[in-house]
Amino acid sequence: MIPRIVPTPLGPVPPVAERSPARVAAGVLEAVLPGPGRDRLSRGEVLVVTTGQQPALFTGPLYTVYKALSAVALARRLERERGVPVVPVFWVAGDDHDFAEANHATFLNAAGEAFRLVLRERPAAAPSSPSYRERCGPEIAAALEQLRAGSPETEFKPGVLDWLAAAFQPSASIADAAATALQALLGPLGLAVLRPYQESFKREMAGYVLQALDQTLADGLSPALVEASLGRDRLKPEGSGFVSRRSGDRYTRDDLERIAAATPERLSPNVLLRPVVEAALLPTVAYLGGPGELAYLPQAAPLYQRLGVPAQTPVPRWSGVLVESRVDKVLERYQLQLGDLAGTPGPLEARLVRASLPGPVEAALAGLRETLGRDYQGLAAAVKAMDPTLERTVETARNAALGGIQDIEKKLLASLKRNNETLVGQVVRARAAIYPEGEPQERVLTYASFAIRYGPSLLDGLADEVARAFAAS
Repeated sequence: MIPRIVPTPLGPVPPVAERSPARVAAGVLEAVLPGPGRDRLSRGEVLVVTTGQQPALFTGPLYTVYKALSAVALARRLERERGVPVVPVFWVAGDDHDFAEANHATFLNAAGEAFRLVLRERPAAAPSSPSYRERCGPEIAAALEQLRAGSPETEFKPGVLDWLAAAFQPSASIADAAATALQALLGPLGLAVLRPYQESFKREMAGYVLQALDQTLADGLSPALVEASLGRDRLKPEGSGFVSRRSGDRYTRDDLERIAAATPERLSPNVLLRPVVEAALLPTVAYLGGPGELAYLPQAAPLYQRLGVPAQTPVPRWSGVLVESRVDKVLERYQLQLGDLAGTPGPLEARLVRASLPGPVEAALAGLRETLGRDYQGLAAAVKAMDPTLERTVETARNAALGGIQDIEKKLLASLKRNNETLVGQVVRARAAIYPEGEPQERVLTYASFAIRYGPSLLDGLADEVARAFAAS
């Protein structure tokens, strides 16, 4: 039986913009992995619903899969409503150079604890290579072994490991590996997995990147990036040319036009230009994103105008929590809500332990506090009348007495905590499942963590839940 799926909506689905269906260029199609989604893109005029995410080890956090399922659900709904083919497309942002976001995956180990495995670290002095140039390398074997050794033994585990091992090969780039894994998982649902870092796509995109060069953003930089001597780098207009922000390499417009013609893979859009380019090269009606993306998309308005591209409708992706039965039992036993597991470890455990303090002991401690407070208050009033200089002495004595009661209580709670190791352990493991590393589950744990436990029926359950959410909008 799969976990209980608890939706956590990010917002309502707004009305989706109208747009005429159109054909997809051959260079764009060439960058789409083979599968049902690509087949539908190639058959004629279509509309497209997109989403995307930077690639990461073992497909990254759960919300990557949630984004893709959201695109599938919304595309199916729009196709029913509009009577034209609508294809969900996942943009694998392989140009992204933040290796610290791509080099790890977190899963729940056999003990129910969150475990982060790291492929490798990038030296601080190394160039900021995009993930499509970063190979998985020989370290991928150790990462797969950590997942195999650390995860629970289930009937589904071999299949999940085979799925990941087939995609995450030593010779594959992290971007290609993530794209291949997503295609194998979600391609059968009609998702078209796009690799926009492929040369064919970069050639289609280069003209739009060049058009945006002179559009200075609020930070004083261009929305265009180039792979310079220190890796992928923002360009800053300077005089009649451009200079890369970190490396200081200088380029004339002619230089950048030559790069676009000879090695277009070196050019890429920043986070604001990317959705504009996407809408220019695909007949996009909607983009599924998270809160951060939806917050900054309005800043791209001048770029849409500059390139003459109609803006797609930003739509909140599906969001939710997978609540396993063991977690539900903890919630029920201690009368907790999911939100109670948020926050730093310690206070919740202390509250639950305190609740197990025997009634007579708690009443005695409360009575002592009340009696001491009342008696010392009376003493202080009498002493003040006799000798005001002794008032502070009485106050110090009162604080010491109350402190003694507090020490007794702390020691009692520590004793209870030792005697309630089961309670504390259950809460710790429940928190690791719902708020691993102190963050929402969907932002940390990888899909593989749950696929190993629950198999293909988990994806079916998630797809049905996401479809219901979009159908009801």
